[in-house]
Amino acid sequence: MSELLRLDNVACIRGDRLLFENLSFALGRGDALWLRGPNGAGTSSLIRLVAGLLRPAAGTVERRERIALIDEASALDTELPLRRALDFWARVDTVDGHTVDRAMDEMALAPLAEVPVSMLSTGQRKRAAIVRVIASGAPIWLLDEPANGMDDAAQARLVAAIAKHRSNGGAVLLASHFALGIPDLAELDMGALA
Repeated sequence: MSELLRLDNVACIRGDRLLFENLSFALGRGDALWLRGPNGAGTSSLIRLVAGLLRPAAGTVERRERIALIDEASALDTELPLRRALDFWARVDTVDGHTVDRAMDEMALAPLAEVPVSMLSTGQRKRAAIVRVIASGAPIWLLDEPANGMDDAAQARLVAAIAKHRSNGGAVLLASHFALGIPDLAELDMGALA
């Protein structure tokens, strides 16, 4: 197995509280790991550690490929039309417009290309964030509550995008309060680590 991501004996402290310690796992091509647990269990903190936005209190995080992150912020300029906001990230990720078009089609957002991001619903913003992740071409997806605000059809598109990414050799680290029906999904109960 070709490892894309490895954590060795990682600990996380937020404020004065130890969220978890001695956490080790690896993700290889095609792997997906569901981080689950109650609020405050550390799922979002773990995603942020893997993304490099937080430093571990102990242990090491090794990313062997590029990452793409979805968290509570969509990271899209709310004043711009959706397509222009996505094009900004396409330039950052050095991908062409056709890649963005295909990702918009995958998430059924092409009809909203000229709508300002500020006018999109919560679910549409989440789908737009997924478009950004798909178009990035990053092998490692870090998805923190990616289905929040999505209806059943949008969730099905998300699950299909994850399946396609995995079949192309990508890996997914997913934090969610509910199962999304993703096949062959390993689970880590963060609540049991506290």
